Amino acid sequence: MVLFHVLIPCAGSGSRAGTARPKQYEPLAGQPLVMHTVRALVQLPQIASGWLVLSPSDDFAWPESGWPTHFQRLRCGGASRAESVFQGLRAMLAAGVNGQDWVLVHDAARCLVQPEAVARLMTTCQDDPVGGLLALPLPDTLKSEADGRVSSTVPREHKWLAQTPQMFRLQALHDALAAVAGSGFAGITDEASAMERLGRMPRLVEGSAQNFKVTYPADFALAEAVLRSRT
Repeated sequence: MVLFHVLIPCAGSGSRAGTARPKQYEPLAGQPLVMHTVRALVQLPQIASGWLVLSPSDDFAWPESGWPTHFQRLRCGGASRAESVFQGLRAMLAAGVNGQDWVLVHDAARCLVQPEAVARLMTTCQDDPVGGLLALPLPDTLKSEADGRVSSTVPREHKWLAQTPQMFRLQALHDALAAVAGSGFAGITDEASAMERLGRMPRLVEGSAQNFKVTYPADFALAEAVLRSRT
């Protein structure tokens, strides 16, 4: 039977957030940001296992009480997000996870992800030959820039904003990243871009504007407001 697994790269420093510690460990609505992410994904009974990829030097005081037993933490993160994902996939395969199982890679900093959106992604893509990702149709006018001035307006038709989770077969995603590891994963900004390098066309599944990535200082207040509005 083919299973679903979650991999959460959690080794970044989050320098753009302007925080004293990695942003995934910053308090948000009474808990570290990453714990909101984990708790959202744990609500999905379809998820057989979860894998958090941490920095080898991670010293965060992870809570043991109430920690989901089918989620484990790996200190094998790399210098980039793509490398951390690749190392996490290698560890999953080494642990005996079936290469034909689905793996959903999700950003630790997308702490507002809703279980129903993830379930929709799994249902939509479980029989897809490639896999897919949550995304949003581009709502705004998009400009190209040169020297601080608008050089052109980019048509927004057929343009989407990629989100996570991004869902692919474990072995296929591992192999796609392995193919670009020698270049230091140059140009790989998400899992879909690695699959695209092999000529694959991942399916787009509409997500939610609330599933944004906490990146800048102002994002924390917005995320906290959304979390408190759900209680």
